[in-house]
Amino acid sequence: MSKIPVYLMPGLASSAAIFERIVLPEDEFEIYLLEWEIPLDNESLTHYAKRITEKIKHENPVLIGVSFGGILVQEMAKYVAARKVIIISSVRCNAEFPRRLKIAKTTKAYKLIPMSLFANIESLAKFSFGEKVNQRLKLYEKFLSVRDIRYLNWAVEQVILWDRTLIDENVIHIHGDADDVFPIKYIKNCIVVKGGTHIMILNKYKWLNENLPSIILETEKK
Repeated sequence: MSKIPVYLMPGLASSAAIFERIVLPEDEFEIYLLEWEIPLDNESLTHYAKRITEKIKHENPVLIGVSFGGILVQEMAKYVAARKVIIISSVRCNAEFPRRLKIAKTTKAYKLIPMSLFANIESLAKFSFGEKVNQRLKLYEKFLSVRDIRYLNWAVEQVILWDRTLIDENVIHIHGDADDVFPIKYIKNCIVVKGGTHIMILNKYKWLNENLPSIILETEKK
């Protein structure tokens, strides 16, 4: 039996190194890592998603995205017949955004954020991973490798202005109950990971390694 191709998309500003602890049974799955690219001038999220989809070389892949990567893989699913779309520490529509993101959209306050601020790794880590990263900042620094100002400007705007209003019920959502970037009180119908923060791809990897295979394969039978 051929292996199931699983493509992994990291979160905002993160490299695929965040998946270094994710291990799936090699007899059933083949993992492929996707990376962020610098956006073209005035590139829409839709166009960007289509461009990243060109890196997928297999039919019926599983797409797994973390945080902003979870938003991206949902857009990518418009252009590839995905076997499964799974998001981790993310949202399935903009109604699941916390109030601060909704306010940022309404007021356009995000345009006032100097992205040069994120050259400071501490600021970028807090923005991408949440407030709870301080204690292990040096550890997380290696995961935040995409620090191009054009990319950061583009990525922040694409998150805040994401226009999906309806949840795709086929998208499987895994979320931690201690996520401080996308608080679980705004999230509907997800698989809850107790104690999972916004960086649970790193510190709840054992749960993910144990449960992702069955999450992928269970729905194969439906």
